[in-house]
Amino acid sequence: MRLPVLATAAAAAIGLAVVAAPAAEPVFKAPPAKLDPRSDAPTETAVFAGGCFWGVQGVYSHVKGVKGTVSGYTGGAQKDAEYETVSSGTTGHAESVKVTFDPRVVSYGQLLRIYFSVVADPTRLNAQGPDEGTQYRSALFPQNARQLAVAKAYVAQLSAAHVYARPIVTRIERAQGFYPAETYHQDFYALNPTYPYIVANDRPKVEALKRLYPLSYKA
Repeated sequence: MRLPVLATAAAAAIGLAVVAAPAAEPVFKAPPAKLDPRSDAPTETAVFAGGCFWGVQGVYSHVKGVKGTVSGYTGGAQKDAEYETVSSGTTGHAESVKVTFDPRVVSYGQLLRIYFSVVADPTRLNAQGPDEGTQYRSALFPQNARQLAVAKAYVAQLSAAHVYARPIVTRIERAQGFYPAETYHQDFYALNPTYPYIVANDRPKVEALKRLYPLSYKA
């Protein structure tokens, strides 16, 4: 979400006026990934970009097997990894979330299924919800060769099955540096549950996660 310039980060988190936002993106029931090799590693990381990072983090923080989430920026240079600069849409960065998870509990393929079901509309180019610009693009940043293979195969699987009425435009991009966002963006969904943007755009995503994938949902 594009925030106005405020005097302090704290003011940005709790004090800005908000215009009513449009309804959340539509929800899809994506099929399981056919290619989804299991891993016995205790910890793995994945990076997802799908619009405003508040909602992406909000969804994945409610997935069983996820150990932690961090909102941040990826796709551009470290010197540009700052909210106002990224919001110009000229840095190459996408608002993104780094997810640390236990692959013995939830696989990368399952995280992708959740992404394509409730996190983002993969048919919208450089936009999600009320937000527009390359910084809000739908993109995956595989962190290793296995994730890359699973991501490519799953996008191809969804495209072949015509799960969506329009073509998938989600990009699979090279993993680059991930730079955590400002403190006031972290866990914004959990800390501001009645914030108008959260209520209109992100709460429906978490509710859809609970409804579609109850066995994967954690309170």
